[in-house]
Amino acid sequence: VTFELVVVNLYPFEATVARPEVSDGEAIENIDIGGPSLIRGAAKNHRYTTIVTDAGQYAAVLAEIQAGGGTSLALRRRLAGAAYARTARYDQAIAAYFARTAAGEDAVGSEEASKGADPLPRRFPLELEKIGGLRYGENPHQPAALYVPAGGGAEGRSLAQAKQIHGKELSYNNLLDLDSAWVMARLCPGPAAVVVKHNNPCGAAADADLATAMRRALDGDPVSAFGSVIALNREVDAATAEVLCEPDRFVEAIVAPAFQPAAVEALTTKPKWKANVRLMQIGGEGRDPAEPSEAPLQVRQIDGGYLIQQADFEPSLEQDWKLVTETACPEATWSELRFAWAMVRHVKSNAIVVAKERSLIGVGAGQMSRVDAVEIALRKAGDRCRGAVLASDAFFPFADSIHLAAAAGIGAIIQPGGSRRDEEVIAACNQHKIAMLFTGRRHFKH
Repeated sequence: VTFELVVVNLYPFEATVARPEVSDGEAIENIDIGGPSLIRGAAKNHRYTTIVTDAGQYAAVLAEIQAGGGTSLALRRRLAGAAYARTARYDQAIAAYFARTAAGEDAVGSEEASKGADPLPRRFPLELEKIGGLRYGENPHQPAALYVPAGGGAEGRSLAQAKQIHGKELSYNNLLDLDSAWVMARLCPGPAAVVVKHNNPCGAAADADLATAMRRALDGDPVSAFGSVIALNREVDAATAEVLCEPDRFVEAIVAPAFQPAAVEALTTKPKWKANVRLMQIGGEGRDPAEPSEAPLQVRQIDGGYLIQQADFEPSLEQDWKLVTETACPEATWSELRFAWAMVRHVKSNAIVVAKERSLIGVGAGQMSRVDAVEIALRKAGDRCRGAVLASDAFFPFADSIHLAAAAGIGAIIQPGGSRRDEEVIAACNQHKIAMLFTGRRHFKH
């Protein structure tokens, strides 16, 4: 028996694992075994057999059959190449699923990892599919595009596949800023707003309602907030939109779980920037910090290779925090320190944030010296430093930062600890009657 035409639709593995609620059993059940074998066998015998693996190929095959009673060798050869590419993508998607789920099970901090098990995969399959071009890259002369893992993903539930409901085309920088803002906002408990400029927060606040949080976030650093990107972890209502539409506001893009119709109307008709503001709708409200990350591994390219690490999304372990000063820390101050510590982990190192009433009022980011970052954050906060708290993503190497914080009126400090001069730093806090907590965990973000 000879086969002149073989048409194969593989089990929908990629679509199955893209569903957020998919179980491991469902994923395994949707791994096709016989289909890839049929495809590869037919493709190998393409001199005599036409192999079809995509509905988009039907028209070309039908056209040749109708025209000449069969298919040409040239078409069969092209289809054979497409068939091998299809099985390669299919196997790649399966390998990526196992790598991803294994990474989640072997996360840093697990019992196995503590015994010396390697939490990172031996091989890391990476196949990407272009889903659209971008206006440009970091600069207008750099072409850029957006890619997602081949085979699709959770459409609408990630930033890469968020639904754009208004505005001009996104740029590379827009997406970087939206990503930074969304990561911060979705991890905030309660209604929260985050204002990002050049990949760093220039304002953030959590409050009882979204509109109040939005106003307080914008007031953190109004000058820097001009031309910013904003993330909100609740549906944007009309009251929040009105805050954004106030005079002298200018926003490049907004990402949120949803937008009420009245909010869309206000944001796209009232401001002078109405025609261009990008409104991005992303599935799911604010995430529980304890919920596993959607992407437990982070990949960055360097010259000739890649760096892969576990993402820094694990919740803070407050049971490990330690009060190291003579000055006590009231419960109300603990709440402020929790907020500041949640924020500083998302700021580029060296990172310092000043917070008050669950609002960012001063940020020092990406400085080569920590004391410079402290000076910038305190200057941004100005007189609002009185009674505020300060967070540092890593330890203080010297006591000079403490003296600056005390002079500005900072009431409490949270930092990882671990410096050879910790005792000097603690002594400086005791001298100025500043409470200080050690968390035991650093949060560098390069």
